[in-house]
Amino acid sequence: MSSDRWIRRYHPTESAPVRLVCFPHAGGSASYWHPLSTVLRPEVDVLAVQYPGRQDRFTETPLTDIGELAAQVVTALGRPDGRPLALLGHSMGAVIAYETARRLERTGAGPAHLFVSGRRAPDRGRPETIHRLGEEELVAHTAALGGTDPSLLADPEIRALALPALRADYAALAGYRPDPPRPLGCPVTALVGDADPVTSEEDARAWERYSGGAFELDVFPGGHFYLNGRHEEIAAVVSHHLKALA
Repeated sequence: MSSDRWIRRYHPTESAPVRLVCFPHAGGSASYWHPLSTVLRPEVDVLAVQYPGRQDRFTETPLTDIGELAAQVVTALGRPDGRPLALLGHSMGAVIAYETARRLERTGAGPAHLFVSGRRAPDRGRPETIHRLGEEELVAHTAALGGTDPSLLADPEIRALALPALRADYAALAGYRPDPPRPLGCPVTALVGDADPVTSEEDARAWERYSGGAFELDVFPGGHFYLNGRHEEIAAVVSHHLKALA
């Protein structure tokens, strides 16, 4: 089944009153959200998206189209189960979460809340050329963002497994052409690190025009991966909004 390939549930909680679908960053995998799932259980049923081309899907060809990624997630989620659904994406995952929200709304099953982290609003676009970098430059860029242990990418075998998916994800971002800004039918919460080198507070605040309800911007100490080691704080922000849904 599509859901078996695309969705991971590390702490299945069928009795939780709300579901949260989490989308990883470029080069990231579903397991990035395991710590947050641990903190949010059992009040929230956390579903983490696994893109093709990584971890247990490493034999699959990575997708290079944001719209196709979002469409596949919608298919994998299947029919609504009666519980409110919220989406949370970090970096590239924020873009895919947004496009997933738009597609869910077309089916009449739009999300009740969208959380976007570490990513500028779609209409604040700028040229994306990272996918064209040479291998060493791509590794250096990834290490500079702080999301990956540099010693891992120094291993030739790990590098050979990780870089194709990473490059494909950046190619997907480079080819992304969003529609003109249009509010979703749900509130939006943006999260960002105060020292993020790729997403400024103003970039994050621009998500307000995409909100169909209340908008909130939460700024945390740290860079692009400010979430690392701060799962309790992130969970508190998410729980604050999800409790109202439940």
